[in-house]
Amino acid sequence: MFEIKNLTITSASQKDLIKQIDLSIKPGEMLGLIGESGSGKSLTATALLGLLPSSLTIKTGSITFMNDEITSLSEKEMRQLRGKEVAFISQNYQSFFTPFIKIGKQFIEGIQSHIQIKKSEAKKLVLYWFNKVSLPAERVFNSYPHQLSGGQLQRAAIASAIMLKPKLIIADEPTTALDVLTGERILDLLKALQKELNCAVLLITHDLKHVMNRAEEIAVMYGGRIIESGRADNVCQDPAHPYTKLLFQSRLQLKKKVPDKLPAIYGEPGLTAEQGCPFALRCPYVYRVCNENPPTKKVSDHHWTACHAAVQGEVDQHVGN
Repeated sequence: MFEIKNLTITSASQKDLIKQIDLSIKPGEMLGLIGESGSGKSLTATALLGLLPSSLTIKTGSITFMNDEITSLSEKEMRQLRGKEVAFISQNYQSFFTPFIKIGKQFIEGIQSHIQIKKSEAKKLVLYWFNKVSLPAERVFNSYPHQLSGGQLQRAAIASAIMLKPKLIIADEPTTALDVLTGERILDLLKALQKELNCAVLLITHDLKHVMNRAEEIAVMYGGRIIESGRADNVCQDPAHPYTKLLFQSRLQLKKKVPDKLPAIYGEPGLTAEQGCPFALRCPYVYRVCNENPPTKKVSDHHWTACHAAVQGEVDQHVGN
């Protein structure tokens, strides 16, 4: 359904911000794209939506959706694609709504911009999906954004995204600024809707726990590159790249005793080597060959990593167990 091949995005100063990444999502599956701030996750989503700022350009690669090359579509064609076939749920859900227009009116105008439908029928559709995401439909429909809680606004944003039954939903840190319990409910709702609509979901997050029990596929991003990817079970149970392995080790579990020395990933977050492996400057064990770009190698069935140490079978010895 959706595939990125060899995508490189460069800045006006000719610095590569996204470097030769490959991603794909099948219908009915969720891909969790994991990485810390500045790793390139949101920039990747921006490219998928055809919303790159003018200062950035696609240097190499392709982005295809339903066999159409997105990078060659006109702005008019992209506007039709966004919202109808490809939906976006932003981390900044509060800015999604115009503050001085009632929620219901905003939704009806959005629907009518994509399909020909009477206002009365559009309202029925809005109320149906408000109920579907567990909102008090009539009250929310007649409310201004400031009259709703953060969780209600995010549920309304999800309703907007799924109302026209898109084939792909891109959710960029959808639980930002929400409390833990509300955030978990939002993610559970997104997962349930993915199954019901049989749509693909790209869930962008910095938090492993958000994807561990929800995503079918996981891709780990660091320094603008995909450093590990595969079936979620494979990546979670047997992480191959030192960065991925350290991410899992740094998770504290309530059922286990807190160690005297808390596990950590050393170095400044986002510190990236300009050449070779992007994680080399923070990696606990580095080969001289890590100054060269690591090849992407198959770890097991449907599990790949880009790491010289993993390829040589040395990650567990130096990072781990």
